[in-house]
Amino acid sequence: MPAQTGQVGLPLLRDISELKGKKVLLRAGLNVPVKDGVVTERFRIEQAVPTIKYLQDKGAKVIVIGHIGREPEESLKPVFTVLQEMVGAKWGGELLGEASILAGELLYGEVLLLENLRRDPREEADEDSLSAELAALADLYVNDAFADSHRAHSSIVGLPRHLPSYFGPSFMKEYEALSKALKPTSPSLFVIGGAKFETKMPLVEKFSSRYDQVFIGGALVNDVFKARGLQVGKSLVSDIDLTNNDLLKKTNIILPIDVMTTGPNGQRTVTPEEVTEDEMIMDVGPATIEMLAPRIASARTILWNGPLGNFERGFAGGTEALAESIARSDAHSIVGGGDTIAAIRGLHLDNDFGFLSTAGGAMLTFLETGTLPAIDAVLGR
Repeated sequence: MPAQTGQVGLPLLRDISELKGKKVLLRAGLNVPVKDGVVTERFRIEQAVPTIKYLQDKGAKVIVIGHIGREPEESLKPVFTVLQEMVGAKWGGELLGEASILAGELLYGEVLLLENLRRDPREEADEDSLSAELAALADLYVNDAFADSHRAHSSIVGLPRHLPSYFGPSFMKEYEALSKALKPTSPSLFVIGGAKFETKMPLVEKFSSRYDQVFIGGALVNDVFKARGLQVGKSLVSDIDLTNNDLLKKTNIILPIDVMTTGPNGQRTVTPEEVTEDEMIMDVGPATIEMLAPRIASARTILWNGPLGNFERGFAGGTEALAESIARSDAHSIVGGGDTIAAIRGLHLDNDFGFLSTAGGAMLTFLETGTLPAIDAVLGR
């Protein structure tokens, strides 16, 4: 149920005048990488903490919900360890276990974290029974999980059917930053990497009209090379055929001028025309970064989503070099995607970028459509 809207047209947590004693169901973005039971990248958790502390300071009783990983057996216990350290959170366990009792016993300013919602198959199926059970724990619902808000899941689109619903500060930071990216200041540069051209092609087509220059890297560019008749060898390509696509005719599309490959003869840095049938393209080469440097230096807006190389195989050089180049520029830079953010944070360049988004898929969905299922659900659309 939509609440009264704020100045941007969305109902905002900050507009609630009285929170003391209110039980607040906070949907946070907690899908973080974990290794051997330890969170290895805290970025998303760190973005949720200010909202939790705000609610604590207001005397609310905070029930934090979220998901982690793709497998239902994965647990939020490693996230709990971090939240216990940062905000003194208590463990609530499964919704069908002690969670409802523990939620009812919360004192002003206390925080309870529930177990991974995806352990319940009703979450991804957006079954209303789960939404109703979660809603019974609280007086109001706050979505602060922009990164998960492209998913039509129970905790994202179902809860607004049952509780007065609002958006939190972290969500709004993403919303406002990405809204600006839809109207870039020239000269502008859009950098798109990663894989899955079939999902990213609508965005490339849209932004090739909005941005002065569009650079395609990552595995995406393999499809473009292939469509232009170049050999891509054993490189990752999608099922999409770009051969007769108008995208290839656009003059503001920029492609790598050199690539790093692996094959029987080891690693090579070659031009796209020199790739052989037994090689795989793994990253962009140094000449490409050098070619992009003046474009980056002169840009006023830079939007970047997705790595330029195969991170899983250790090819992070192109992404890191691009990050360093953008960090040196005076452009307003907006960046998203897990691997991309990890590279920037690994280089300690966080403060040299205009905005780092917690989102990957949600960022792409919002940029393509201008909205998200979570927004439509809260506004009753």
